[in-house]
Amino acid sequence: MPEGPSILILKEKLQPFTGQKVIAASCNNGTLDARILTGQTITAFKSWGKHFLICFAGFTIRIHMMMFGTYRINSRTEKSPRLHLQFEDGELNFYACQLKLIEEPLDEVYDWQADVMSEAWDTKKAIKKMKAIPGLLACDALMDQQIFSGVGNIIKNEALFRSRIHPESVIAAMPPKKVKELITETILYSFEFLEQRKEGTLKRHWQAYHKKECPRNHVPFISKDTGRSRRASFYCELCQVKYQ
Repeated sequence: MPEGPSILILKEKLQPFTGQKVIAASCNNGTLDARILTGQTITAFKSWGKHFLICFAGFTIRIHMMMFGTYRINSRTEKSPRLHLQFEDGELNFYACQLKLIEEPLDEVYDWQADVMSEAWDTKKAIKKMKAIPGLLACDALMDQQIFSGVGNIIKNEALFRSRIHPESVIAAMPPKKVKELITETILYSFEFLEQRKEGTLKRHWQAYHKKECPRNHVPFISKDTGRSRRASFYCELCQVKYQ
C-alpha cells in the first residue's frame, strides 16, 4: 500500500495536468459515473495521507490505492483501468484502486492537521487524540489515519526502531518526552522516505522493516503481527523498550 510520501510524489508528477479539460473518461467497476467528468477541468491535485484527490469545480474524486493500486501517466497496461481520464495531449490511468466522489468542501472532510507531511501538522492535537484512546498501543497509534495520516507499515516500523520503542508499548504508559520523540521520528522519517523514494534508494536505508538483525545489537529481530490491524512489526527486544 503506497504511504503518504509516495502519494506526494504522484501529486508532483501530475501537476502538468492542472487546468486541463477531461475530454473522455471511464470507470470499469460502476462505483463512479464517469460521465460527470467529461468536459470538466481539473482545478487542483491534493493529498491527505494515503488519499489522492483530483479536484474539479464543485466536486473531488478521491483515489485510494489500497494494497495493490498502481497508475500510468500517458500510457496504460493490458488491464482495463479502474479510472481513465483522457485529455487533448495525454491520459491518466489508475488501476486496482478505490474511488469515491466527494461533493462536500474538502475542509469539511479532512483534518489537514493530521497529515504527517502537511505544513498544517499539529503535534499537540495528535497527542490529545492518542490520550483519548485507553490502552492504545504505539503500533496502532501510528497506523491510525485519523492521528497519523499517511503513515503505513514501513514508516511505523522505522519510526519505532529509531525512537527505541517496542510496537506493543501502551501510549499512556510512555513518558511524555518519549511520546514526543516518537512523533518527531515519524515526521522526520516520512520526509526521508520521500527523498529516498525519489532517489530509488528507499529499501537500501531500511533499518528495521523486513530486516533479520538489529543493526545496534546484532541480535535477531522479532517478526510479529501486532496491534488491532495485525500488521507485521520488526523489532529488537534489547533496544526497543516496552512501556506497559
